[in-house]
Amino acid sequence: MTKQLTLTAADGYPVVATLYPAAGAARAQLIVASATGVPQGYYRRFAEFAAARGYRVLTLDYRGIGLSSPATLKGFDVDFLDWGRLDLAAAVDYMADTALPLLMIGHSYGGHALGLLPNQHKIAACYLFGTSAGWHGWMPPLERIKVWITWHIAGPLLTRWHGYLAWSKLGMGEDLPLSIYRQWKRWCGFPRYFFDDPRMGDIRSSYDRVRMPVMAVNALDDLWAPPASRDAFMAGYRNASVTTADIDPARAGIGAIGHMGYFRASAQPLWEDALGWLQLQTELSSATKS
Repeated sequence: MTKQLTLTAADGYPVVATLYPAAGAARAQLIVASATGVPQGYYRRFAEFAAARGYRVLTLDYRGIGLSSPATLKGFDVDFLDWGRLDLAAAVDYMADTALPLLMIGHSYGGHALGLLPNQHKIAACYLFGTSAGWHGWMPPLERIKVWITWHIAGPLLTRWHGYLAWSKLGMGEDLPLSIYRQWKRWCGFPRYFFDDPRMGDIRSSYDRVRMPVMAVNALDDLWAPPASRDAFMAGYRNASVTTADIDPARAGIGAIGHMGYFRASAQPLWEDALGWLQLQTELSSATKS
């Protein structure tokens, strides 16, 4: 039976998480790091799938999202980087167990958050879906136009009207704090996201500390995160053992994927691949230590 938890981040903020116990003896601990504006409930099917296969799984809502939101987002000030440095870090501390390896599945922003973690050394391996640099120039022409309209017309109008980015009005997910919208918009203006931002002077040093095995997969029909965009961002993990793969939805036989389909019920073959790869990394690590 699942259990709702409230984790306390290093700055005292309460982060609501859900724990999915493993069926039988747990083989590993697994954290699911969400995409921007996606509540943890979206990953429930995957979490149940992994738990049924022996993983003790934790999902969470970053501050300002889902169950970790304040009564109103208007005036709620949060740094985009807090989601990784504080909220996800609290989940890592909670799940770290010397008796079991700690693994991570990241979706989109979850792949950014890995490099922001102050305690990433506690994670043995990470598998990423749909992580990218977010720059419109990596996207197909029509998507570039849609994104330009979002950043320069819809976004400013919604934030001026509501005091936060009312994504839900566009059917694009959870509403976002104004500060998150402004940072996200700025970084998506650079080909390599915040790695190209002159204001982010020391950001690379945090990513240089990541040395674990990382697999980053992207669907060919993911218009927000095509492979070229993924490669631009993943180059920031200069010291990690990074492997990348492209998913052809037609060959995979699971229908359209896009940016959100990695965690729909039809994507179970992708989940099998992810868990299989993570299990292999734990076995290789154990063999090296023995």
